[in-house]
Amino acid sequence: MTESVLDYMTRLGRAAREASRVIGRASTAQKNRALQAAADALDAARDALTAANEQDLANGRANGLEPALLDRLALTPARIDGMITGLRQVASLPDPVGAIRDMSYRPSGIQVGKMRVPLGVIGIIYESRPNVTIDAASLCLKSGNATILRGGSEAIHSNRAIATCIQRGLAEAGLPPAVVQVVETTDREAVGALISMPEYVDVIVPRGGRGLIERISRDARVPVIKHLDGICHVFVDQHADLDKAWRVAFNAKTYRYGICGAMETLLVDAAVAERFLPEMARRFAEKGVELRGCPRTQAIIDAKAATEDDWHTEYLDAILSVRVVDGLDQAIEHINHYGSHHTDSIITEHQGQSRRFIAEVDSASVMLNTPTCFADGFEYGLGAEIGISTDKLHARGPVGLEGLTCEKYVVIGDGQLRGQESC
Repeated sequence: MTESVLDYMTRLGRAAREASRVIGRASTAQKNRALQAAADALDAARDALTAANEQDLANGRANGLEPALLDRLALTPARIDGMITGLRQVASLPDPVGAIRDMSYRPSGIQVGKMRVPLGVIGIIYESRPNVTIDAASLCLKSGNATILRGGSEAIHSNRAIATCIQRGLAEAGLPPAVVQVVETTDREAVGALISMPEYVDVIVPRGGRGLIERISRDARVPVIKHLDGICHVFVDQHADLDKAWRVAFNAKTYRYGICGAMETLLVDAAVAERFLPEMARRFAEKGVELRGCPRTQAIIDAKAATEDDWHTEYLDAILSVRVVDGLDQAIEHINHYGSHHTDSIITEHQGQSRRFIAEVDSASVMLNTPTCFADGFEYGLGAEIGISTDKLHARGPVGLEGLTCEKYVVIGDGQLRGQESC
C-alpha cells in the first residue's frame, strides 16, 4: 500500500521529535564534528552536486523558469565553496546551548537565573536556493535542534544530494539521521502537513515569496518566525555628507537587487534634493536602474511617476522609488507607514537627527550612514542566518544560533521552604 503524504510527514515528525532529544543533549564537540564532516562530504561530492543541480536547471529551463530564478537555483563552484565555508564557520561559532545568565540570590536564599535551550524541532519551508539547505541544517544542528527541510520542487535533486552529505556528517559524529531530514516528496500537501503538527514541530520558518509566507502565516497551527517582504528605505538628511550619501545609496540598491535588504525607496530631504538627486540619478542611469519619483522628484530629475502602489512595493529588481520629503518627521512617518519593518537607514552627520531616527523608526534593523544591504546574519557576526524576522516576539532581525533557542528559568536551592506568609 502506498504511504499517504500525511502518513509520510507524520513519520518524519515523529522521527524528528525523537532525534531532537538526542541533539539537544549532544556536546559542542559532537555537533562541530558533524558540521566539519558534512563540509568534507560536500567537498568530496562536488561532481555529484553539480550533476544533481544540472538536472534541476534543465527541468527549470523546460518549465520556463525566469533567468533570475535559474540564477538562484544554480550551484556554481563558488556557491559550493560558500556552503563548505559556511559549515566550517558555524562550527567555529560559540555554542549558545546550556549558557546560564543572571544567576542571583533572592531574599529566600534561592538562586534564580536563565539557561539557553534549543527550541526542539524546526520546520523550514523555502524556495529555489539549494544552499539554504546547508544554512538551515547547520544552524539548527549547532543550536541543538532537529529540523525538517521542505525545499522547492524546482531544487529537489540538488537538495537530495546536499542532504546525503549532511547525513554523512551526522553519521561520522554518531548522531541520528533524523536530526536533519529533507522532505523527499514534491507534493504540496507536505507543506500543509508540516505546519499542522504541533505535537512534532515547535516552530516554522518560511523563506520565500510573499504568497508562500502569507499562506504559512494564515494556515499554520505551529508558531511562525517570518518576514513578509523587505521594503527598505534610505533617508538622506539635510545634514548628510553628500559624497557619502551617493555612495551609500548606490550600494544599498545595486549590491544585489534580489535580496530582502536591498533599498526599495530613497527619501531625500527637500533642503538637499536639488544638489543630491541629479548626481544620484546619473549613477543609477549608468547601472540601468529605473527611477519612479514623486512630483517633487520629477521636477528635479527624469523619473517615471510613482504611484501609491510603488511605496508599498518590494521590487527585487533594478527599480527604485524616490520621494522628496520635508525633513526628518516626514521621513519617519513615511517609513513607519509604508515600510515592512525590515531595515531602514539614515545618512546624516547630525547626532540629534540620527538618535531620533534610530529611536523612532519601527524596524528590525535601523542604520546610520550604512547601506541597508548590510542586513545579513553573516555581516552581523552571527556566522549565518536562518532568515530575517520582522516579528516582535521571540526573534527580530537576522535569526542566528541564539534566535533558534529560548530560555528557561533555573532555580537552585538548599532545602529552603516557602513560608505561609509568602503565599
